Amino acid sequence: MKEKTILFVSKGKSSASTHYRALAYFTALQSSGWHPLQLTVHGALSRLKLLGMVIQVDVVVILRKTFSLPFLCLLRLCSKNLIFDLDDAIFCRNDGNVSNSRQLRFERIACMCEQVWAGNLYLADMSGRYNESVKIMPTSLDYRKYLLKVEKNSDYFDLVWIGSRSTKKYLQGWLPVLESLSEIIPNLRLKIIADFDLSSERLKITAVPWSKKGEAEELSSAHIGIAPMSDDSWTKGKCGLKVLQYMAAGLPVVSSPVGVNKEIVEHEVTGYLAESPEEWWIAIEKLAHDSALRQAMGKAGQMRVKQYSIDVTYCKMAEALYALFR
Repeated sequence: MKEKTILFVSKGKSSASTHYRALAYFTALQSSGWHPLQLTVHGALSRLKLLGMVIQVDVVVILRKTFSLPFLCLLRLCSKNLIFDLDDAIFCRNDGNVSNSRQLRFERIACMCEQVWAGNLYLADMSGRYNESVKIMPTSLDYRKYLLKVEKNSDYFDLVWIGSRSTKKYLQGWLPVLESLSEIIPNLRLKIIADFDLSSERLKITAVPWSKKGEAEELSSAHIGIAPMSDDSWTKGKCGLKVLQYMAAGLPVVSSPVGVNKEIVEHEVTGYLAESPEEWWIAIEKLAHDSALRQAMGKAGQMRVKQYSIDVTYCKMAEALYALFR
């Protein structure tokens, strides 16, 4: 195939969605004869630049962003092939409540695209109401990056949580459960890899600023990866990145049975799906006192995460792209 240009349009080059759903595939795209580009769109000048670029490229992939109807119509008019990619339930508020304006903007862009790439089945089902060509593209990672031999901290038993300020509320809501565990696991510590810190009088907490270079080592040095979440329309759209990172790093996972997490985490194989505070308490206590179980679940997770490798997902992406030109 003659080299074609694909442009990924996102809210920022440093955002997780840009990295894991666009930039991570640039090498594979180049190897397949594509010329990939990324553009951050924020403000009027960048939108004008976008209109100038889309005329010259073969495929435009919009990552999560929605636009006003007049601009969206211009974008559609100027684009040869338009794809909408979503890894969050952008059609509702981040507390799960209905938003008529977000829903309308989502419907418009989904209707106007040749394809929609959805991060999970829930998002695909929602998108399928407005577009007949919906492809499931799970958020994936390069699991090889996490295959490190890192010595575990012997002074503490570390629960690790990785994320950002926007999802802080989920961790904060389960803090009392973790604090109660410190009474039976004296050296228990919560490691937060993010852009914020939490304080507790009962539980030792250490905050580690996230960095692309250091995240794999920080995860691998912990003992259990945790992923507490509420169950609502917003969290159903989450695509399970943190549990994939935990499993890639060889950690057993304790997660709320919400959204795609209950598909990724195999209960009692790669970790535990825990709903009530009691279930969380039992799962963590059991793992804390059984190093062989932690190791077995960690290895099972490393095997499981290969199904969510960027290599596997790129095959789906390549097939979807080539379908545009048949």
